[in-house]
Amino acid sequence: MPRMLYFALVHAVALLFGVLIVSAPAGVQSIGVCYGIIGSNLPSPLDVVQLYRTFGISGMRVYSVEPPTLNLLRNTGIGLILGTTNDDVIRLAASDSNAAFWVQTNVKPYYPGVQIKYIAVGNELTGGATQSIIAAMRNLNNALGAAGLGAIKVSTAVRMDVLANSFPPSAAVFAQSYMIDVAHLLATTGAPLLANVYPYFAYKGNLGDIDLRYATFQPGARPVKDSGNGLVYNHLFHAMVDAMYAALEKAGAPTVRVVVSESGWPSAGGVAATIGNARAYNQGLIDHVAHGTPKKPVPIEAYLFAMFNENQKPGDATERNFGLFNPTNKTPVYPITFAGSMAANRTRSHVLLSGTG
Repeated sequence: MPRMLYFALVHAVALLFGVLIVSAPAGVQSIGVCYGIIGSNLPSPLDVVQLYRTFGISGMRVYSVEPPTLNLLRNTGIGLILGTTNDDVIRLAASDSNAAFWVQTNVKPYYPGVQIKYIAVGNELTGGATQSIIAAMRNLNNALGAAGLGAIKVSTAVRMDVLANSFPPSAAVFAQSYMIDVAHLLATTGAPLLANVYPYFAYKGNLGDIDLRYATFQPGARPVKDSGNGLVYNHLFHAMVDAMYAALEKAGAPTVRVVVSESGWPSAGGVAATIGNARAYNQGLIDHVAHGTPKKPVPIEAYLFAMFNENQKPGDATERNFGLFNPTNKTPVYPITFAGSMAANRTRSHVLLSGTG
């Protein structure tokens, strides 16, 4: 195909998706996005993976093993957080053989063609299920090692309520002893802790106590000083991440890195859930992760939630309105640019979304 015709076709495809491709400086990495599938009107996996590639999104999180999606991720360079279901956790904890079967069935056929970075043992487990996390993680680590896949790190994804005394951030500790065991295991294996960090829910639960500008990366918020260590916070997201780091230190695991496995802001359905606030938060997160936090001034690996509004997700209406894209026509819900965030990527371009609002 002639070179000029090729670029003309690329430009035409970009216009169909409502985007403008512009140059970006070297050393730019796009942020990851979670791909949830609790909806009746979602695009096909083929269209979804193409969207990730078209918009330069370099990371994906999935919550269960979906072979069509995994097959389409082969050789795309998209880094993946692969989740076990919460129902899987007890079975994985029960025996090495169960974990070995899971790895042989759900990991071995895809890796390394699919760039699986982490396996998340469950998502936001609570109650008695938390007692199976450590055994499941250990069994999976053993199974991956036996299969020659030890480069894949095993972790679990937790909510912020695994912490107690999280304000100021330096006072945070883990609320239950199982998290100390998790922290020690992660330190031993070199895996990160996967944390779902939502300033939206902190703001919603403390109306009047938290400045909306502070919660959404918007200018004009009054900085908050940590009385324990003197660090100053301009954004709630950073304070929440540093609270997780403080708890890891107190648990004796200061080397464990925090990966933000979910974060986002709804565009409809509840308190402060507007397109303007959602765009401000999500763009602010993308723009700030490169610099890290006051406590850990190194780039943060983060995954926005979520790719699409999921119309069958349980809970209140906000739960169904975290999407960055409209599922029916794959257009952006609001303008946002994914690149320009974290250092260390070699890509030379990024995508500016021209949202439909």
